[in-house]
Amino acid sequence: MAHKPIPEILTRQIVATSRLLRIEAIDLRFSNGVERQFERMASSGRGAVMIVPFVDNDTLMLVREYAAGLHNYQLGFPKGLIDPGETPEEAANRELKEEIGYGAKQLIPLKSVTMAPQFFSATMHIFIARDLYPESLPGDEPEPLEPVPWLISKADALLEQEDFTEARSIAALLMTLRELQQ
Repeated sequence: MAHKPIPEILTRQIVATSRLLRIEAIDLRFSNGVERQFERMASSGRGAVMIVPFVDNDTLMLVREYAAGLHNYQLGFPKGLIDPGETPEEAANRELKEEIGYGAKQLIPLKSVTMAPQFFSATMHIFIARDLYPESLPGDEPEPLEPVPWLISKADALLEQEDFTEARSIAALLMTLRELQQ
């Protein structure tokens, strides 16, 4: 497969900011000479993790938490940002302890994924967690998360849940099912 040269960035400027987000305008020149401006979310460079934790060989642990973008509660896998100085594995273990009260002796990397790469540069590292042990850390959520155990044999029913809609959680579940078949 032929690779095109990456467009040249001519200028970059922050055009909007909030407490959590920065929007950057970038002027680009493509290899064919066409110039265009794009807007994107400026990355913090930290990345994030999502974990598919198995509390035993048959049972996943999900969490139900408030999703401000949809203004409702959503079911998904534990996740969070990588703190400065942390590896993705360290962040995954910390998030497990904060969100479901377990640490993991084994973290199996599944894949690093992006979301809407035309607008966001953030990467999420997805892991399967096994050999869990009880350990809790205080989290930063405004209210306790609701842990929801789910049998892996009922994965089809999970996909049908009306509050299980996040694409990254769905991708993590499907990759986990594929991993278990191998």
